[in-house]
Amino acid sequence: MGRADEAELTADIIELATRYGCYGYRRITALLQASGWAVNVKRVERIWRREGLKVPCKQPKKGRLWFNDGSCLRLRPEHPNHVWSYDFVEDRTHSGRKFRMLNVIDEFTRECLAIRVDHELNSTAVIDVLTDLFVLRSVPSHIRSDNGPEFIAKAVRDWITAVGARTAFIEPGSP
Repeated sequence: MGRADEAELTADIIELATRYGCYGYRRITALLQASGWAVNVKRVERIWRREGLKVPCKQPKKGRLWFNDGSCLRLRPEHPNHVWSYDFVEDRTHSGRKFRMLNVIDEFTRECLAIRVDHELNSTAVIDVLTDLFVLRSVPSHIRSDNGPEFIAKAVRDWITAVGARTAFIEPGSP
């Protein structure tokens, strides 16, 4: 059914695929052609699929684990209510009017603790939401946020410190 050189070509394709794991069938075809094989991409792709060869998916990039001064420290949640994160999400209605959502998440359980939706949310709204959560749940050890104006406001920082939690700001440019 196949050509006389099919088994030899298949063995070469598998050998190249194991040596160059991140190459796909197109690049393997180019390597085969450079080594003297007279094959086209469609034939190599057919054999590639028949043999179940696949290029592994790219691994997602890890976030930075170091600061600019070279120190390596990243706060990782160890139990529920250890580290909470909060940030704003912004969208528009059909009429074009902007609204914002304040989301508070427990990083250990990945549970959304609160979502506050309003057209304008400021540092006072952040304090209101956190106050309600602190009454319903206990005060977390750390509260992580970005460096947005609502989160670095003096009133928010002072209030978080007064209730016994510590702030953990995300460095600009870091995920």
